[in-house]
Parts: sequence; structure tokens; C-alpha cells
Amino acid sequence: MSASSYQNSSKPVIEVRDLNVTFTAGAKPVRAVDGVSLQVASGETLALIGESGSGKSVTLRSLLRLHPPRSSRISGQVQVAGMEVLGLNANALADYRGRVCSMIFQEPLLALDPVYSVGDQIVESIRKHEPTVTRTQAHARALELFERVRIPSPERRLAAFPHEMSGGMRQRAMIALALACKPQVLLADEPTTALDATVQIQILLLLRELQRELGLSIIFVTHDMGAAVEMADRIAVMYAGRIVEMGPVRDVIRHPQHPYTAALLESRAGMERATDALNEGHARVRLLAIGGAPPDLTNLPPGCAFAPRCMYAQDACRVAAPDAVQVSAEHTARCVRLGAAHWRDAPVAAPLATSA
Repeated sequence: MSASSYQNSSKPVIEVRDLNVTFTAGAKPVRAVDGVSLQVASGETLALIGESGSGKSVTLRSLLRLHPPRSSRISGQVQVAGMEVLGLNANALADYRGRVCSMIFQEPLLALDPVYSVGDQIVESIRKHEPTVTRTQAHARALELFERVRIPSPERRLAAFPHEMSGGMRQRAMIALALACKPQVLLADEPTTALDATVQIQILLLLRELQRELGLSIIFVTHDMGAAVEMADRIAVMYAGRIVEMGPVRDVIRHPQHPYTAALLESRAGMERATDALNEGHARVRLLAIGGAPPDLTNLPPGCAFAPRCMYAQDACRVAAPDAVQVSAEHTARCVRLGAAHWRDAPVAAPLATSA
């Protein structure tokens, strides 16, 4: 099903408006997320991509309110399944986590409790959200989940501790735990990081299959363009805490409208796999490295944060941060050149990329 049919078929399950996250623990406040707005419909997958430090994981964790309240400030609106997440009290928040919205963390070895068996952790999660379920019933459901995520010898593995499992098996156990209470929304924070290529593909196929089975809405954080193409209906590109481009996968990959998106495509090892998946016989391209470094979030440059690294930058880029421009019905980007000539036709002003 296409992204457009998702958008037209139902009310969004996830609706984020003008989300801002600022960390205040250091000498200077760090605005890690700046005015992020997005929607995800039932059964849809949105991929968040961008360099490390762009605000992807911070955005994801905000949907579960995992940031420490003493050292962070969150504003805006976050609605998930009709619930205003930022206004939930402690009891409602505990019920929301796991039952309505669950998360697959980047490193299961750190996310899972090392002193309890994986099976006990799943059973405890089920009984926490469903007090009428007996331990025997919860154990039976945990076994079913292990079978569903294709963990071999599931009965024996339920009794295993996290350190006794391989990386791929831990990731499958993490997925089983995330699905234990039948959530509507699944947040996946780079779920294939540090896994070998074969296991990565298995995990992605498993997530896609489970989504079709359960009708999950997924936000998927990844650095891999190939994984984004395989998993997502739409892509949101983040830079310095802002979404600089968002649209259907095919449009963003084949017709990037922001110079940062184009630079990411040219610099990612997954680019050839991504373009081949969408365009048979696409010419191979040389991988390029984006020049410079991401900006210091405590001292952002005026105007577009990407301007110091952009070969198409002009004076207007350094004056004010650009608003989102509607490129098409479902495709938006933040670039001053989109209102006039296309940025690819502009004279080069500064280096963007170097050969890798």
C-alpha cells in the first residue's frame, strides 16, 4: 500500500506537532529537537534518517517520554492513539508504555535486564499490563512470541539470560518483548546496528512481516538507505534537530529536494542497494563524503544549519532558517532555492563533498 493511500484511509495513529526537546544539564542548553512535526497512519512505516546527532533517537524517545525531566524540557504536542502523551500522569504513562507504544532499543544487551531470564522479563511485562493474566498464561504467550519471531528451541531460550544469546537472537527477543502487550505503535531505534548483513536482512524481513500481521504503525530510525527503502512508506530526513525533507520513499530517493538529502544518498554505502531497488539498472556512482561536520547544537549558525557544508549555499541561506516548501502533495523540503530555481541549477558556492 502506498503512503498516499495510508494518508487518505485513516486518521493518524501518531501525530507530532512542533516538538521541541532541550537538554539543560550542561553549561549551555542543547536544543536537540527543533520544531519537529510528523504523522504516521495505521499500518504505515516512517523512516527517520540522518547523521549521528541529528535528533532521530531523541525524537523517538520523546514519544515514550524517556528523557529525564530534571535535565530536559519538552514542548509541543505528541498524540499517540488519541492520547496526549506529554500530559499523561505517572500511572497513565506506565500503562501507555508497552501497551500502546513499545520500543526496540538499539542495543538489546543494555536494554534487557542482565539478572533475569528473557522469558521472565516478557512474563513480567505481560502481567504488569494485564493483571488478570496468570503466570502460566503469560508464559504460554511468551513462548508463542518466541515462535513468531523464529527463535530456535523457544522453550529453552525463554530460560536463557541476555548474555547467553547471540546478537541476532537478542534482537529477536527484544522484538518479542516489545510486542508482548500488543501495542499499536512500534518505535525501532536502529534495530539492525552491529548485526552482520545476513542477520540484518532477517530482522528487517521479520519486522515487515509482523507489521503486516499486526497492523503496526512503525517509526524506524536507521543510517542505512537500503534498510529505509526495504521497510518504509515514507522518509523523514533530519539535520540539526529539524526535519529538512519528508515524503514518499520513491520521491525522496529518486528526486531529493534538499542538498543534505542528496549528499546523504551520495555518501551512504546503502545507496546503490536503495536506488537499484527503485530503479533497475541505475548507474553505479562514486561514494562521496560530506565535507565539514554537523553543527554544535549549543551554537547553531544563523539561517539554514546545513549552509556551512552546502555547495549551493547563498547569502539568503545564512539569514533565516527556511520554512518547509510543498514540493508535491506529499513531499516537503526546507531549502530557500525551492521557491525559485532548483538548487541543482545554482552556481557552486562552497565544497559539499569530497571523494571517499
